[in-house]
Amino acid sequence: MPPTDAGAATGHAPATAAPALTTETAAPALTTGTAAPAADPASPGSVPVGPVSAGPPPAGPVPAGPVLDPAPAGPVEDTAEATAADSEDTLDLRLPEDFVAAFAQPPGTDASRADDLLDGIGDWGPTVTPVGAFRLLPVRIERDLPVVSRWMNDPAVAEFWQLAGPQSVTETHLRAQLDGDGRSVPCIGLLDGTPMSYWEIYRADLDPLARRYPARPHDTGVHLLIGSVADRGRGLGSTLLRAVADLVLDRRPACARVVAEPDLRNAPSVAAFLTAGFRFSAEIELPGKRAALMIRDRSLRHLL
Repeated sequence: MPPTDAGAATGHAPATAAPALTTETAAPALTTGTAAPAADPASPGSVPVGPVSAGPPPAGPVPAGPVLDPAPAGPVEDTAEATAADSEDTLDLRLPEDFVAAFAQPPGTDASRADDLLDGIGDWGPTVTPVGAFRLLPVRIERDLPVVSRWMNDPAVAEFWQLAGPQSVTETHLRAQLDGDGRSVPCIGLLDGTPMSYWEIYRADLDPLARRYPARPHDTGVHLLIGSVADRGRGLGSTLLRAVADLVLDRRPACARVVAEPDLRNAPSVAAFLTAGFRFSAEIELPGKRAALMIRDRSLRHLL
């Protein structure tokens, strides 16, 4: 599964008692994912998030790694703060002006898949957070591939998401989800209209992850990757993880739990999930990593 780390990468596998979440130019990236895992034909459904999510795994909804480390199954997850401690190992990339401008469109003009299994993420709309208005928009390859690929090539992110390389590597990972049945949806996270993070939202109950824990119908996984060094190390990952988990619970009435599986080595990601109201449930073995199964319960959302 992709990573679910909260620093540079926080995206596919669920992301433990936690070290402080700190990521700066010289800090670990918040990433919760390992490239999202590819769908598993043998099961009713599968995911890569790769995420909360926190680094990514194999192509699909269960990522194995980066900043909020998603496991290779489906976004998970999404989908993040990596563990690179040297500024030399982290790339601070400016977004092209034309890329940012592509998101300056009226709400509702970015069509979502009506057939996804996550209740139309593209239509979820914005949510108000302490740091600004945040929104998830499903990835469009022609618009988003160059920037998502650059984020994946940040060493702090690559350690967990394992998607470094030419754009074709990231494209394969994205298309595995976009061409699937809608159980894993890769998204760009917009904060006050500016693209600043990559997420994978996936059906954890239809993902290979479901074989590793007592899954319930409609469990939803998260993987997260925060793209810019300037956005890491200041608590942004935790704030957005909480906002997205609550958005999932608000927009998906059938979902009682949001889960993530960050790499246990990614302490900043695990800490970010805890701060975001997730509880540590168990340690689980996933392809390419030992993960912390993190859960945010609908019944406890106003207590944690």
